[in-house]
Amino acid sequence: MTVHFIGAGPGAPDLITLRGRDLIAASPVCLYAGSLVPRTLLDHCPEGARILDTAAMSLDEIVAEFLRAHAAGQDVARLHSGDLSIWSALGEQLRRLDAQGIPYTVTPGVPSFAAAAAALGQELTLPEIAQSLVLTRTGGRASSMPPSETLENFARTGATLAVHLSIHAIERVVSELTPHYGADCPVAILYRASWPDERILRGTLATIAAQVAAEPIERTALILVGQVLGRRDFRESALYDADYQRRFRPSRPTLDEMSARLQACETATLSETPAEVVRAERDNL
Repeated sequence: MTVHFIGAGPGAPDLITLRGRDLIAASPVCLYAGSLVPRTLLDHCPEGARILDTAAMSLDEIVAEFLRAHAAGQDVARLHSGDLSIWSALGEQLRRLDAQGIPYTVTPGVPSFAAAAAALGQELTLPEIAQSLVLTRTGGRASSMPPSETLENFARTGATLAVHLSIHAIERVVSELTPHYGADCPVAILYRASWPDERILRGTLATIAAQVAAEPIERTALILVGQVLGRRDFRESALYDADYQRRFRPSRPTLDEMSARLQACETATLSETPAEVVRAERDNL
């Protein structure tokens, strides 16, 4: 028996991984976060599966279901939204399972910031504009922030910010970021990225709070802040530059070198250069 923790992705049911889908289909028990995981994913559950929405359950109640399934020898598919590596309450569940000696696996999912970038058609790191992405949040009832992890501290880096779980505090976010990014810094708010009712608000730190007030968003939204959202004048990466040498693209001869080698092939006599060598030289060009 194994508990399979599965990142269910940002919302669109077809964004779950193949591994995640197959684990759901093979597990007689499924626990899912009903407020954030689309119910259509439950269609992958086997017939007769025990399916429980954990939105109203406590940690003790969730662990009790793990113990029940363990006693029955039944695998559990435990579905969380997005990816399990951030803000998933995975750590406390794993700690309980470790204490009980119950095995588990973790299957990653598509995170919400990736779905948001895809909806915008946007790369979040651009050469010489920003090469770092900070995933953060503001403090809330469920979890306070460590003293050093403030928006002001992250803003001082100039990195692209993906501010989660903070749409209710949009005015505070704007107030703390504006001194560092400037009032004209681009902002995008993604509500339920990849869901059928997805909404996108684009603005600046000067305008975005008023835009949210005019089109209220209460939860399930991501705030992206950074110069990358509005720049098209960035330098192209060297990665695909013709002169950039890397392991998978070995250096090539210059035009002069190619011309000299071709001339040597054409003027060589067969006695001096076997035909096989000539053909090889030509192929190398």
